[in-house]
Amino acid sequence: MKLSRTEIISAVAAGLMATLMQPALAAEEPSDPKKQTPWGLYLTASEAYEMKQLEGDEVLFIDVRDPVEIMFTGFTDVVDVNVPFLLSNPGKWNAKKSVLLMEPNPDYVDGVRRAMEARGLGKDTPVMVMCRSGGTRGAPSAKALAPLGLERVYVVVDGFEGGAVKDHPKGPWRLKNGWKNSGLPWSYKLNKDKIYFRPDQG
Repeated sequence: MKLSRTEIISAVAAGLMATLMQPALAAEEPSDPKKQTPWGLYLTASEAYEMKQLEGDEVLFIDVRDPVEIMFTGFTDVVDVNVPFLLSNPGKWNAKKSVLLMEPNPDYVDGVRRAMEARGLGKDTPVMVMCRSGGTRGAPSAKALAPLGLERVYVVVDGFEGGAVKDHPKGPWRLKNGWKNSGLPWSYKLNKDKIYFRPDQG
């Protein structure tokens, strides 16, 4: 079938527009295999913010931190929803780290599924996950979403608080990169409509 000049121009224009609508954003792949995902998609906090501004409701931005953690370290209303990957258990102790034990949230995958269904989003929707620093929870929280059959899952590699500056005079403070250190909007005020409530306590 021979296309007319108008049809060819329209097709080229549509392809160009689709390309322009996909932001050329990509952080380097982490060298640590534990921080890598099958999708191989990574963003810095600044790139995640830019992607959200460009694509709006066509991308789902998830804060995977524990709500209690968010309460003390800060929150950005740019995220669409908080669905924690791990939850602190006040009844159990992590002797190795001298902190309360963090356990997998059994509602995590279903929580993300509900968030997508509530917004009418499909498997082709880009999903971004952000934890504290992009380390121990970033890639695992992304890989845990494999059962949903998502086509694109991005990990925010520097997380909300960023990396620690070890030679700081007051000790190792998280002052390197991350959402809080990139001049992006955040505060200590939480949005009740976006924060996760445990099914047995909500």
